[in-house]
Amino acid sequence: MKIVITEFIDERALPALRAKHEVVYDPKLVDDPTRLLKEAASADAIVVRNRTQVRGELLAALKRCRVVGRLGVGLDNIDVPACEARGMKVIPATGANALSVAEYVIASAMLLLRGAYQSTAAVAAGQWPRDVLSNGREIGGKTLGLIGFGSIGQLTARLAQGVGMHVVAYDAMMNGDHPAFAASSVRAAGLDEVMTIADVISLHVPLVDSTRNLFDARRIATMKKGAVLINTARGGIVDEVALAAALRSGALGGAAIDVFD
Repeated sequence: MKIVITEFIDERALPALRAKHEVVYDPKLVDDPTRLLKEAASADAIVVRNRTQVRGELLAALKRCRVVGRLGVGLDNIDVPACEARGMKVIPATGANALSVAEYVIASAMLLLRGAYQSTAAVAAGQWPRDVLSNGREIGGKTLGLIGFGSIGQLTARLAQGVGMHVVAYDAMMNGDHPAFAASSVRAAGLDEVMTIADVISLHVPLVDSTRNLFDARRIATMKKGAVLINTARGGIVDEVALAAALRSGALGGAAIDVFD
């Protein structure tokens, strides 16, 4: 079987693949469309990250392909219905980086609430801004609002509870009786309520039509003053210009953005 890998991968996985299959691996292949289409024509499987667009011309070139592997969980760069219509199975790496994402959320929340890093330049210059350094906020007792309560959201909730946070969650695909809420001791809430009560809001939803610009200027304005916004989900869910404006005005206390439109 011929496997084409179009973007960077943990190279420790390659020997096991190469022992059984023909592997074409070039982390820059995504940026060489002519060669990408040529390799795709004879591929039995293709493995992508988030930059390779498996649709249109590339999808048409995948005449032999039966499997699309996604190194990640978001599928907005893959035309899943069109792949399935052609008999191709789309397999995301569900759960592979769940703990890393959850830890990133909690670490970022701690950093932004505490705020000490903002005095780095002053201290390096020989100053000691004691008043500023004494104004940091503790994470214990704060409310974490999760937008999306899938596997990563649930893991993030457990870590947050471990450091003393209260957790509420909104998920458009779950009603309040969903067993995931009871199992995690997390209260289900409406989106508007989460926006107004959370000290930290963390996004864990896919990028689809209903979530594009979900956090626009209007919705950001409903967040609690001084709240922190963390997006590890997908660029395009947050209006980055509106977010920057809210940070500059002091309406928000901070943001950690791991993905960009």
